[in-house]
Amino acid sequence: MAKVKEELMSEVSAQERLDSYLRTVAHLGHVEISVDKFEASLEFFTEIMGLVLTKQEDDRAYLRAWQDFDDYTLVLKSSEESQVNRVGWRVSTEESLKLFEDQLKEMDVEYEWVESGRKRALGEALHFKSPTGIPVELYWEKEKFKTDDEKIASRLPSHPSKYQMKGVSPRRFDHVNLMVDDVEEEQKWWTELLGIHHRYYVQNKEDVRLGSWLSRTNIAHEIAFMRNSNQNGTSFHHLAYYLDSPDELIRAANIMAENGIKIEWGPGKHGTSGAQFIYVFEPSGHRVEIWTGGLLMFSPDWKPIEWNSELGELGLEMWGSKPPESYFTYGTKLGE
Repeated sequence: MAKVKEELMSEVSAQERLDSYLRTVAHLGHVEISVDKFEASLEFFTEIMGLVLTKQEDDRAYLRAWQDFDDYTLVLKSSEESQVNRVGWRVSTEESLKLFEDQLKEMDVEYEWVESGRKRALGEALHFKSPTGIPVELYWEKEKFKTDDEKIASRLPSHPSKYQMKGVSPRRFDHVNLMVDDVEEEQKWWTELLGIHHRYYVQNKEDVRLGSWLSRTNIAHEIAFMRNSNQNGTSFHHLAYYLDSPDELIRAANIMAENGIKIEWGPGKHGTSGAQFIYVFEPSGHRVEIWTGGLLMFSPDWKPIEWNSELGELGLEMWGSKPPESYFTYGTKLGE
């Protein structure tokens, strides 16, 4: 009897381990933002940033960088107020969605199923919010980008569309960053529920967490949390696009200056990720980071790297430039 019980316990443990493995996200998929200057924002993202417009439908525009394989990675929605409506993640398997539903029930987190077809190119999706109100979307199915337009379609099988010959023309959508009151608590929730690895973090002299960077893939981060200096709740800090090289970043800075786009900070270099950057504001007030470089992580047992107070400034900016106060205090609202 004891042996049978031991075997049963072993089977339960194995199933629990399997469920835990399957109940993870695979990668960051997209971000949906409302913009109060729709036409100006659309022009910024298509003409100045050089993103590909997949489709414009009524009050929404669906966009992607030239080597984003999905139908879209950015959604603009016309609105009276600029805010962030949804941060979308693809899950690891089709079964993952049901496992996440079970977990949300156990945690007493409110959620909503969105039927397949209700949203462009998207299958069944699960909507809920983090404890601080960040709107999350989990999905498995999403259509890939396809086009018959010879001006956009690439001859290269590994390129879903041509390198754009206008604007900044980033290779891919990279990450999102949010400001929260308690970085450590937020980071733990996302790591424990969604399985997103904690990569590196910054502590101040009082041992308060100033920032945490997380990713499920091997890039430096797909989502980051930074301490809100206002301590007045959660807001959206920025969305980011990746360029191939530093010379493209300087070109991007020139493009922004020539077109009257405010450069908030940069060019500079983050010591934490090793990436070079500029931060700009699009016409509706959302902050956009354009960056290149950054470390890659391949170890399955990666341990989060601590940047203490003595090294914190180098982590923020290696070259000595100082961020403006707005960098720590300004963000856009989260959707209801």
